[in-house]
This record gives sequence, structure tokens and C-alpha cells, in this order.
Amino acid sequence: MSLHVKKDDMVEVIAGDHRGTRGKVLKVDLVKRKVIVQGVNRVYKHVRPSRKNPQGGRVQIEQPMDISNVQPINAKTSRPTRVRFVVSENGEKKRVAIDGSVIDTVTHSKK
Repeated sequence: MSLHVKKDDMVEVIAGDHRGTRGKVLKVDLVKRKVIVQGVNRVYKHVRPSRKNPQGGRVQIEQPMDISNVQPINAKTSRPTRVRFVVSENGEKKRVAIDGSVIDTVTHSKK
């Protein structure tokens, strides 16, 4: 299933407390329809001292947000844009911005 955003896309948050904030997509959860955006929706997690973190304390982490609250940024206009999918004659499926500029080609990994 193809979604309008994928990992490593630059997106802008269009709804919620972080509206207008831009960031890079770190992870997409297809089942829950959530995304984790770098630097957005951060919370503090309290951690115990361990070998990895000998001091313990508070660590900031990004929380998932609904995928409908973000839009990818169009490289030509550097503004958020809606995305549609177009299948060419040779069978390639492409993500296309509303203004017609091609964002990328959709490829599916073989399992």
C-alpha cells in the first residue's frame, strides 16, 4: 500500500500543536498509520542509570503522530503539497505533486 509520505521525506505538520513545523520522517507505521517526524512531538522519557546511560535522567524522544497531520514538501516550491499517484505506460508508479512535478518513483521490496 502506498502512502503520501515515506521515510526520509521532508514534511510539514499541518494540524495540531506543532502546525507549521518542518522535519524529516524517521519512521512510518503502515498498520497504525502513524509517522515519527524528527524534532516534532518530543516528550521527556525518564531513564534509569545503565551502562549505556550511566547518569540516568531525562531523555527527549519523538512520539508518533497521525499520518494525516503531515504533508510532504514540494522541492520546486518548498511548500507543502498534496500528492497523487500516476502509473505510466511502462508500468512505473510515481508520486506526483498537484502542480505536476514528479517527487519520486514508488518501488516495492520483494519479500
